[in-house]
Amino acid sequence: MALSKDSLSGIGGEIRPGIVHRLDKDTSGLIIVAKNDRAHINLSEQIKNRKIKKTYIALVRGNVKENEATINMPIGRSDKDRKKMAVKKNGKEALTHFKVIERFNGYTLLEVKIETGRTHQIRVHLSEIGYPVVGDAVYSNGKNPFGVRGQLLHAQKLEFIHPITGKNMVLEANMPEEFKNVIEDLKQIM
Repeated sequence: MALSKDSLSGIGGEIRPGIVHRLDKDTSGLIIVAKNDRAHINLSEQIKNRKIKKTYIALVRGNVKENEATINMPIGRSDKDRKKMAVKKNGKEALTHFKVIERFNGYTLLEVKIETGRTHQIRVHLSEIGYPVVGDAVYSNGKNPFGVRGQLLHAQKLEFIHPITGKNMVLEANMPEEFKNVIEDLKQIM
């Protein structure tokens, strides 16, 4: 369904009408767009109160040892590069949970859930613990062994309460073909 900016909430302004939350540049998957101001306010409150559940899929470099874990490290603007974020003692609370889906030779496919929505949170946290997202030009020292466009980080599922009907919504987006192709290539190497 095509929507024009005139049929969306005005809260996001001229540049991002109706956009309730964003994804990092070059991250694929789902975002929430509000059609009116009432819905936008409600959805923004759900995000603020951590009621919206976000599930991502990430392919990372390295063999993650734990089957699942939580990363609880504050994130703030990097002192070295103002365009980047970093784990900082005086940063804002950031909670990332991950679970291993599959391990490959030198790579791990993760399911990632975030409780907070800090800028670049998943990418910063995974890089900080030694498992950068494949294709991430910012937090993985520019290494891109598969030549992918953007990082292999996909917002796969969103769960929230519909702002008008009150119905529980569960939305899912299929992994992009490029992401699937890399997974298939890794399976061949095993």
